[in-house]
Amino acid sequence: MKPIEPIALSPFLAIATHRSFRRAAVELGVSPSALSHSLRGLEEQLGVRLINRTTRSVALTEAGERLFERIRPAFRDIRDALEELNDFRGQPTGTLRINAARTSAQLALMPVISRFARAYPDVRVEIRVDDGLSDIVAEGFDAGVRLGENLAADMLAVPLGPRQRSAVVASPEYFTRHAVPRTPWELRELPCIRYRFLSGAFYRWEFERDGEEVTVEVDGPLTFGDQGFMIDAALDGLGLAYVFEELVSTLLEQGRLVRVLEDWCPDYPGFFLYYPSRRQLPVALRAFIDFMRTGRSV
Repeated sequence: MKPIEPIALSPFLAIATHRSFRRAAVELGVSPSALSHSLRGLEEQLGVRLINRTTRSVALTEAGERLFERIRPAFRDIRDALEELNDFRGQPTGTLRINAARTSAQLALMPVISRFARAYPDVRVEIRVDDGLSDIVAEGFDAGVRLGENLAADMLAVPLGPRQRSAVVASPEYFTRHAVPRTPWELRELPCIRYRFLSGAFYRWEFERDGEEVTVEVDGPLTFGDQGFMIDAALDGLGLAYVFEELVSTLLEQGRLVRVLEDWCPDYPGFFLYYPSRRQLPVALRAFIDFMRTGRSV
């Protein structure tokens, strides 16, 4: 077999990381058809199939899984070595790839990214909005942003943004037709707007007062996977919504929404930037973490 240059493995590595020809093509700056051609050439040279592709999915074969697990650390070491060269430059460069849920990106990440981008114009920042609990290592991200309770135990984490608080809200018109709940248990008798995770599970509303923790499974006519739509439905008088306080603070001040059970909604640790423990952090990520910790603004 003719020796294979490491660069020839890049198309396979990108496809295996993203499990998508389209996203891998974007990363490498080539067309999906060119990427597919490169993969076929590699498979023919190796004499083994690495990837099974259908119209709906991309999956590694057993041989592909084994090759991916062996070469991924080596390519990561190469990337780290190249990143270390940035230490000899006056200003950090490179690409910072972050995976964040929509609400965490809106409330915690973007205010910091806006300042960071002005402070470090040579760093390219790529943010993927993803409400699932993705494997940031397998998908090639430098870091992710989630609530502290959703972090894997083997990740390092840095607080990002202030503490958060939830709010139960509805429109004034809603309360002309329904009683105002005084305790979380009364929510079971009222139409609520539900939130469903990408996993298919419904979010159970969480409350706490004087050390007593309560979890309530609510019901109602509408279910969304996005808090923005939940707020819109609440404004239309269609139910009570359980959302981040910061998302509705202006609407509450304007009187367009009314808050209930406020004494059952204490604040809690907010969002965290999390990343895998590695010998050498990518320079762009290290610069971002330092920027967060110092509170630097420009």
